Amino acid sequence: MAIPHASNETSYLLPPNKEDWEGQGIPDFVYEQEELMMEGVQWPRGALSLLNTPPLSHFDSALCSAWRQRMELGLFRYPLGELPTQTLPGTVGFVAQLNVERGVQRRCPQNIKSVRQEFDPEQFNFNQIRPGEVLFRLHRKQDCPGTVQQEDILVVINVSPLEWGHVLLVPEPARGLPQRLLPGALRAGVEAVLLSSHPGFRVGFNSLGGLASVNHLHLHGYYLAHRLPVEGAPSEPLDPRGRLHVLQALPAPGFLFYTSRPGSDLEALISRVCRATDYLTDCEIAHNLFVTRGAPPGKATSSSALSGVRVILWPRKPSFGIKEGEAFNVALCELAGHLPVKTAQDFSSLTEAAALALIRECLLPPAQAEDVRAALVALIAREEE
Repeated sequence: MAIPHASNETSYLLPPNKEDWEGQGIPDFVYEQEELMMEGVQWPRGALSLLNTPPLSHFDSALCSAWRQRMELGLFRYPLGELPTQTLPGTVGFVAQLNVERGVQRRCPQNIKSVRQEFDPEQFNFNQIRPGEVLFRLHRKQDCPGTVQQEDILVVINVSPLEWGHVLLVPEPARGLPQRLLPGALRAGVEAVLLSSHPGFRVGFNSLGGLASVNHLHLHGYYLAHRLPVEGAPSEPLDPRGRLHVLQALPAPGFLFYTSRPGSDLEALISRVCRATDYLTDCEIAHNLFVTRGAPPGKATSSSALSGVRVILWPRKPSFGIKEGEAFNVALCELAGHLPVKTAQDFSSLTEAAALALIRECLLPPAQAEDVRAALVALIAREEE
């Protein structure tokens, strides 16, 4: 995906000499709540290219210029050019991309046996990354009375990128937090989406057993210049106050949380989502989560109507490690409709039916799925009035 060079953004770049990288410290990207863009971000008419979107936001410019420099400096495991991309014929609208290098060169997953596994400092973790891999520290000013102070979040390159601008959001890595979603981490992810003026910047979370390969709390963020099915997929309410919905459309049924307002509404959404993921984690149920701009819950809507934030949560069968021989692994982006495919042969032969079959293999059995649905409805119903 072509990203224009940011002519006026230099403060997040590394100094020319490698010896100076560690000494310069981590720059701060400080933002205020008023910079969160709930409205006005839309897909362009015509070709889906970043070049056709409105000017990049300050956040986009900082991330893209720093990310590009790290790519030019060779800090990734492989160079990432334009990825062959196709929309699979059918009713879903799967976006398939060929990314051979990620399938071959990404870090082998850790030995994980439980959704609730504790952090192990002896395993790889984000305290061990090279200084140049950190782009900046994401920090929100507490500029309004009553707003929650956001903890500092490191924005780090994913050295095995699945798309342009692929980063990890890592909350205070020195705390050694296991891969269990916390409100501060989710808040940073949602606000990163709202700081971007690009409609295709998304954030997601894989639990342990949901194909998280590192047991150290982190979220993924990346750009994809294509609409995805979950942006406007139809849903039905599970709660009379509209706090929880279920997606009815393919590629996979999931629980939908939505807000179109920052402040207290956004805080309430974050609380609900984390109570749901706490329940799933405590019950040893793996899960994936995806944050994207999208349409309000209800009937199918044109995905150009990006009037708020959709957070989709998918409980799923646990899967530990990478399965060999499959066209793609099912995690946060695949459940949303973005399929990074490992081989040219699979990319050329993949069909919608085959993709759906792979995804269905990872879903909970119907009886367990119904139990989870009932439990989450009850959990939301207990929320204080």
